[in-house]
Amino acid sequence: RGSAANSAVCYCLHVTEVDPARMHLLFERFVSKERNEPPDIDVDFEHERREEVIQYIYKRYGRERAALAATLICYRPRSAIRDVGKALGLTPDVIDVLAKSMAWWDKKGEIPSRLRAAGLDPDSLIAEQFLFFVNEILGFPRHLSQHVGGFVISRGHLAQLVPVENAAMEDRTVIQWDKDDLEALGLLKVDVLALGMLTAIRKALDSLNEYRGKHLTIQSIPAEDPETYQMLQTGDSIGVFQVESRAQMAMLPRLKPQHFYDLVIEVAIVRPGPIQGDMVHPYLRRRQGVEPVHYPSEGVRKVLERTLGVPIFQEQVIELAMVAAGFSAGEADQLRRAMAAWKKRGGLAVFEKKLIDGMLARGHDKSFAERVFRQIQGFGEYGFPESHAASFALLVYVSAWLKCHEPAAFYCGLLNSLPMGFYSPSQLIQDAQRHAIEIRKIDVTLSNWEHTLEPAASSSSDASQPALRLGMRMVKGLKEDDARRICEERQQQSFASAEDLAMRTGLNRQAMSFLARAGALESLSGHRHQAHWQVAGIERPLPVFEHAPTPMGRFAPESAVNLPMPSPQEDMLNDYHYTGVTMGPHPMRLLRDKPIFTGCRTAQEIEAYRQGQMIRIAGLVTGRQRPGTATGVVFLTLEDETGNINVVVWSTVLNRYRAELLQGQLLKIKGIVEREGMVIHVVAGHVEDATNELREMADQRLPFKSRDFH
Repeated sequence: RGSAANSAVCYCLHVTEVDPARMHLLFERFVSKERNEPPDIDVDFEHERREEVIQYIYKRYGRERAALAATLICYRPRSAIRDVGKALGLTPDVIDVLAKSMAWWDKKGEIPSRLRAAGLDPDSLIAEQFLFFVNEILGFPRHLSQHVGGFVISRGHLAQLVPVENAAMEDRTVIQWDKDDLEALGLLKVDVLALGMLTAIRKALDSLNEYRGKHLTIQSIPAEDPETYQMLQTGDSIGVFQVESRAQMAMLPRLKPQHFYDLVIEVAIVRPGPIQGDMVHPYLRRRQGVEPVHYPSEGVRKVLERTLGVPIFQEQVIELAMVAAGFSAGEADQLRRAMAAWKKRGGLAVFEKKLIDGMLARGHDKSFAERVFRQIQGFGEYGFPESHAASFALLVYVSAWLKCHEPAAFYCGLLNSLPMGFYSPSQLIQDAQRHAIEIRKIDVTLSNWEHTLEPAASSSSDASQPALRLGMRMVKGLKEDDARRICEERQQQSFASAEDLAMRTGLNRQAMSFLARAGALESLSGHRHQAHWQVAGIERPLPVFEHAPTPMGRFAPESAVNLPMPSPQEDMLNDYHYTGVTMGPHPMRLLRDKPIFTGCRTAQEIEAYRQGQMIRIAGLVTGRQRPGTATGVVFLTLEDETGNINVVVWSTVLNRYRAELLQGQLLKIKGIVEREGMVIHVVAGHVEDATNELREMADQRLPFKSRDFH
């Protein structure tokens, strides 16, 4: 992907699936005479197989010639607070409260107010020392880490150029320079990167082909499928690559993709560059026919016609400089590099006069020239290359096609590839159920380590789609080897009881306890209480009795005891504790009748609300986002028993309810409905932290983690 997708050679070698001739990609983005350096190549591999590739490179080139690049980790507010707090002897509880009260966007000047909020006097001696040292080390190097995948490969011994050291991870070596040092010295770096969606697609296709007896591949998936685009136009894209974020889901119904190139634009347009450069709304207005498209010259038309006169991609900016201002290909690429780094090091000013003068000399008016330069500034370091967007759009289409036509296999592949993407297993399973996929519990007599597909019940609403059997990988604490051993023994003969399973697999009491508490022994021992009692009574025989023919040589269960069934609440809590998801009632369903939630509407009920109506909602916080371009706005995703609710929190509301919004697990929000077509948000006005209701129900904090600020 990246600039390598501009290369016909990379396409012919199957390094990229994007045909540069078909996509009108700019070769100078990949290599040019003026660059006088090796091209930049980024390759994405399946995230579960990247280590295989890394070790291959070490073996192919030798550890004396290949090593990973370093990256310099510097102090940020949270890490500075933790390290200074330890050095000054603050208690762990105080340090934890202070660190958690700081968000990634907070400035150092806000630390005193955080001290005061934590109950400390900012004017005390210890607080003054604390503030002094925190401010001193902010931005200072903390430690050297390894780059996410940047490999340096040299002709001779690397140690002759730069010190090489062992990484913290086993079987990895790193050099002591970062990517900026490498760029300055002209050393070759190839980025060996990991992409979870590649793993998910491969696993989805594998499970689908095994279930249906087919041989479907990425290449054989039908192109330009209308049903796939119709699904995307509704914003139904949870789990779909690149278009699953809140912003992308809101953009899909507005952009309404109908062809592959629309997906290329979709991937690139919801980025800080186009947003800061004021390119999004003009493009949408022109696409909807509200605003006319005007080209100042025929040359500009050729560059911008495919994006309706609005520069969206880095390549278009480069071409625009060449066509409209007379830049050479190499000068245009130097402009791209300056554009990528101008916020850190400046450097765009030297191009401003040349760009504007060049446009004026070729008959363009000054307002157009200045607007183009402002758009270049807007791209900053966030400009997205068309070649990169085209590479990603391929995976957008493939994952969307799978969700549309083979949803069971799609969710199976996603769940087997976690952690990745925006969504937790619980959210993905709920979305699968909303798409009429039958989800079946973890069961040691039927489940494998990974999730699998099974024939659906004939009474199912969509019998053409298989059911999804949850795998033992979801049982927290259970080792993969133990699960594999269960599967191997099960193939030889079915298990008669929990004791039989323990005897034949050799699982220890802890592993059996994990299975019992996760509900995986239900078919052998009954409900969780009964299963846990039976497991607790299993005793391994002493070695001297292992081969005895009498019952003394077998596992000795306790005498039969009939225990009461757990309540739905107990089952739900055990589900979250031991699997992270619940197949029973959602926590909000159990709490809905409490007085505090009177008048709170569900996610389903919000769909009937009009623009501007006042509403009360409540739900578990599953995600927090704060885009760098959102001018301080935080986006929340709440989950209740009927679905997800999108919440917009303006900076003034965030400042007023900061602790509740950043630390609450269960929130009650009063706000106003904002809707544009099928996209519905609630703009928060009043926020209440209802996490105590969860604690009272669970006698502790629910083991439910939101995915924050990724």
